[in-house]
Amino acid sequence: MILLVISVAQTTSQTTSTGVSRGSNVSGNSRFSASSGDESYPNGQILPTPNLRIFTFVELRAATRNFKSDTVLGEGGFGKVFKGWLDEKAPGKSGSGTVIAVKKLNSESLQGFEEWQSEVNFLGRLSHPNLVRLLGYCWEDKELLLVYEFMQKGSLENHLFGRGASVQPLAWNIRLKIAIGAARGLAFLHTSDKQVIYRDFKASNILLDGSYTAKISDFGLAKLGPSASQSHVTTRVMGTYGYAAPEYVATGHLYVKSDVYGFGVVLVEILTGLRALDTNRPSGQHNLVDWIKPYLSEKRKFRHIIDARLQGQYPYKAAYQIAQLSLKCLEAEPKHRPSMREVVETLERLQASDQKPKQPRVRPTHSMAHRQGQQPLHHRSPLHTNLDRNRGYQHSPRVR
Repeated sequence: MILLVISVAQTTSQTTSTGVSRGSNVSGNSRFSASSGDESYPNGQILPTPNLRIFTFVELRAATRNFKSDTVLGEGGFGKVFKGWLDEKAPGKSGSGTVIAVKKLNSESLQGFEEWQSEVNFLGRLSHPNLVRLLGYCWEDKELLLVYEFMQKGSLENHLFGRGASVQPLAWNIRLKIAIGAARGLAFLHTSDKQVIYRDFKASNILLDGSYTAKISDFGLAKLGPSASQSHVTTRVMGTYGYAAPEYVATGHLYVKSDVYGFGVVLVEILTGLRALDTNRPSGQHNLVDWIKPYLSEKRKFRHIIDARLQGQYPYKAAYQIAQLSLKCLEAEPKHRPSMREVVETLERLQASDQKPKQPRVRPTHSMAHRQGQQPLHHRSPLHTNLDRNRGYQHSPRVR
């Protein structure tokens, strides 16, 4: 992984060989720049220097109640994410003040440090309504932590695939809003002077605030895009099976439009409510894109793939147009995929057309399906027969 280099105003003379020194506030130079120094798309900007608060480990330990298990929000190969509270008036008081999310990275591996550094370098300078805000970081001895704004509604993954009474199906208009927000975030990354390739776009990295505004998180695998004279960058293959673009997996050639492929996969997940990769499904159906593509391109088959939890309440024409957009994003050749700016424009046109979700047909109250507490048959799909089983929490394996 090619890392950016930041310099930190020193309060000590301790500096590592990676080019990051420890201190009290972040400043200095990065090889990441915008053409005008303040480019926006829309309402976003690239800061000339990182603007991050440096937290002490004691502060974050107190904020998370000593990293207590009941404050865990999520867990992955990087470590754990904890919910915390910052109260400037009463620093030692837990459960009051500003709510934050604290990512405590696995400091034992070099990869953990590299991803921590990438987060600081990229997210510390990128500001956009559809990117999660990085508030600060902590680096003390072997402890590596990152502090983010708290995203009240959790991840898109939770809402699409989570189980339990607390998980409510996302309505059509919310799904469209989330898709547009995530697309805007990617478009912002791609339209800076030195393009940023996100590299690991997936449902678990799309977080939602209290209004279901989508924000892209986790920049640990992000890379600078190719120079003007190049079409791609060559790098070790990293990412997540099921979302990674085929040209990247096969050759290690990473294009800006490799991100567009990942976005297409997420669009299909939003339409179907099914995971990109699920080995619990029958043979031949493990990879969602390979299995579902024929259904996306034919109107007669398309109805069979829509998430049954929508209960038929979606505008068919708009949903089919989004399916066609996803197919364009999933083109085998990167040059044939649309840009993320074009994706945003298409989705925004569909939203502006204000196509109303179709209301489900009313069945007689004596319907056998209703008497048995089942959904009416016109809401059911042969592809969703085992939907509950397929929605279980099964994270796609990350490519290392």
